[in-house]
Formats: sequence, structure tokens, C-alpha cells
Amino acid sequence: MKNIILTTAATLLLAAPALAQTTPAAPAAPTTATGAMTATAPAPGTAMGGMSGGMTMGTTSTVALKFVTVSEADVMASRLEDVDVYNNQNEDIGEIEDLVIKDGKTISGVVVSVGGFLGIGDRYVLLDPSSIVLADQNGTLRAMVNTSKDELTNAPEFKYTKRN
Repeated sequence: MKNIILTTAATLLLAAPALAQTTPAAPAAPTTATGAMTATAPAPGTAMGGMSGGMTMGTTSTVALKFVTVSEADVMASRLEDVDVYNNQNEDIGEIEDLVIKDGKTISGVVVSVGGFLGIGDRYVLLDPSSIVLADQNGTLRAMVNTSKDELTNAPEFKYTKRN
């Protein structure tokens, strides 16, 4: 389940810049990047009536099923999970753990574990996706950030809550 959510989120993250450059078309029925239907009865705190075009919570769906295609520029979220994060000095300073999806359609944060050793003593920080550059180095995906190891280790801590 986590891989499906991460895959959807990564596709949406990478598709957003391309979509921003196109001419707006006529409004279409709300769907997700995977073609999943939105719900007619959103839970409290979710998008009103599924009109946002993102995934919503509910018990039924009345939206027609749609399919999408994936381009070569798209990255699957499953490839982002456990990707090492490096700074410009080529220091390994963390690892991508999770993605935050706002309103069921936009990646608003990337959860990175920092400061630990072999998974012990890790703490989480939440980075803006636009501050991360993905690099393919000989078939291995790396995340690059413009920061020092100390700055990332001392960044505000992100804590998971029951809501997350």
C-alpha cells in the first residue's frame, strides 16, 4: 500500500511542472494520476466533494474511470523510497523515507531521516520537494540538497501523528 501511495505521489510531483506549462483545457471529472475514482462523500478535512481532482476519502464513487500514461520523465515513488540524500560536498546526509501528499494530489513534503547510524537514532525532517534534485548516477538514483550535514541534522524535527 505504501508503495502505491508513493508511486502515485512521485508521478504527480514530476508531472506538475509539465502540466503547469500547458494550456488549460476544459474542466474534466476529478480523477487521480492512477485513474482511481474520487469519492462522493469526502471525510472531514478532505477536498469538497472530490472537486479538487485528487484522491479523497469516502464510501462510494460516481466518477467515470479514466486511465493515464507514464512518460519517460516520470519517476515512480517506489524508486524514491530509501534513496540516499547527499549534499553538494558528496556527503551522505540522510535517506528519503516518505512523501506527504496534500489534498490527495500534490506532494507537499519529503520526509528524510537524518542523524542516525544504521537506523538507530534517526530523526525525521520534512523538506520541500522543490529543494531536492534527483540525479541518476550509473543507474543509481540519488537525491541532492544544497545544505550541510549539520544544518539538516539541526533542522526542525518532523513527527508522525495518528493523522499522518
